[in-house]
Amino acid sequence: MIRVVVTGSECTGKTTLASALAEHFDTVWVPEFVRMFVEEKGAAPELADVEAIARGQMALEDQIAPEASGLLIQDTDLLSTVIYSRHYYGDWPAWIEDELRTRAGDLYLLAGIDVPWVPDGDQRDRGDRRTEMQELFRAALSERGYRWVAVSGPPAQRIETAISAIEDLLSE
Repeated sequence: MIRVVVTGSECTGKTTLASALAEHFDTVWVPEFVRMFVEEKGAAPELADVEAIARGQMALEDQIAPEASGLLIQDTDLLSTVIYSRHYYGDWPAWIEDELRTRAGDLYLLAGIDVPWVPDGDQRDRGDRRTEMQELFRAALSERGYRWVAVSGPPAQRIETAISAIEDLLSE
């Protein structure tokens, strides 16, 4: 199974891109579990929620993966859980980093912050810190040696860049 993960700071069009890529490649995509978690909780997550969020994300990936056509598109993964937990709380359960090593994507698409930020209650709260968050993602991808491509510009350009990167991966 080839995993492509759309990642990056909040409100960068990740869900829109993941959905479009799944449609283009005639496969399925895994939504961001934390969004469902926050909606159900009715409040912003806390450090005590990080483990449940990580386990929920993994379970969702495992539930949807068998439906994929050999290519699974993910609207986030455990890397986001680690980055946000470290940023918000200064801590995260160590086992998540271990799981990330075994579940890492084959390609990460880093969605750019060149789209308007839209507040979303408990889900999005730091529009003024998008540049900082984006750099945390960029650094985390690079430090781990993950294969990644920056995806920015208008929607059509983002999709074209992402499709090209995925096709390059699939042709190897």
